[in-house]
Amino acid sequence: MSLQNFLNQAISSWMSQDGPDSDIVLSSRVRLARNIEQYKFPTVFSKEEAEEVLELFKNIFHDKQFDSMGQLQMLVMDELEPIHKRVLVEKHLISPNLAEHSISGGCLLSENEELSIMINEEDHVRIQCLFPGFQLKEALYTTNRLDDWIEKEVDYAFDENRGYLTSCPTNIGTGLRASVMMHLPALVMSQQMNRIIPAINQLGLVVRGTYGEGSEAQGNIFQISNQITLGKSEEDIVEDLISVVSQLIDQERSAREAIYKTSQIQLEDRVYRSYGILTHSRIMESKEAAKCLSDLRLGIDLNMIEDVSRNILNELMILTQPGFLQQYSGKALRPEERDVRRATLIRERLKLEEDSQKRTEDDGV
Repeated sequence: MSLQNFLNQAISSWMSQDGPDSDIVLSSRVRLARNIEQYKFPTVFSKEEAEEVLELFKNIFHDKQFDSMGQLQMLVMDELEPIHKRVLVEKHLISPNLAEHSISGGCLLSENEELSIMINEEDHVRIQCLFPGFQLKEALYTTNRLDDWIEKEVDYAFDENRGYLTSCPTNIGTGLRASVMMHLPALVMSQQMNRIIPAINQLGLVVRGTYGEGSEAQGNIFQISNQITLGKSEEDIVEDLISVVSQLIDQERSAREAIYKTSQIQLEDRVYRSYGILTHSRIMESKEAAKCLSDLRLGIDLNMIEDVSRNILNELMILTQPGFLQQYSGKALRPEERDVRRATLIRERLKLEEDSQKRTEDDGV
């Protein structure tokens, strides 16, 4: 398979499209945790009950269309190859827990991959909406409409005082987790993130790596999300997160401007060295790739590099993960083989970008 054809099949809309403030905010996500009233929670239910819940959602929602996002297709975890489940995790469409530890788990996925409904994860239902850029309000609006659409067919476990009942007490109430993925290289370079992260935590928010709890913030990419789900409305939770993220956007832009003014040559050297490594390396470990891609994206955002798409970071931070590398190769790869394939894929992707730019210039002549 050619890289272009692979990209056409592999890239979700949030990776390839621009959104508001997408120079800093890569994506916005809203997730709702729900349980079905007549079944035990997944932490204690039997395999037979799990299969009933999965079959219920498959019968009601498989092949049904929600708005313009296309039909929902049911993916049953037990029927997928391990590599395919890993790719879904790497694309942020399902959780590692659903992929590896769920009982009779499944996922209803929209055609454009903006909507994902996980079945039998920690809760019976995890409804998720993922948009490009800074679109938390839009994600909340869409997720709530999808939630209402589902609730027409099933009865949720709900208490008048406690709100939506969930397996984990930290999700009780609204059951809402809102998050944004942010690229914050200048705040890291200026060593401001060490001060900012504790301040964010005191506001009832949490800062994590790209893949959530327990993951590392590689490539200067951080996930900011709410911790509090009880005692506030969904709108208030999202507004609080928007307020903090807006301040982070302003701080990152100010930090970029300051670094560019005071250390332009050093910054340009860093960006172009990383660009050279990406375009010429034959072996590339994941951490090095993340660092170099972060530098390249910063150079693009500061108009140092004009012939590479801004969304290159969104794409390559996913495409260079182990699952994608093995899917593209069509076989299982040892770690050292993945490092070689990672370097090759990055070179090929940047070459595609260069060829696209040349065609655009030729068409303009």
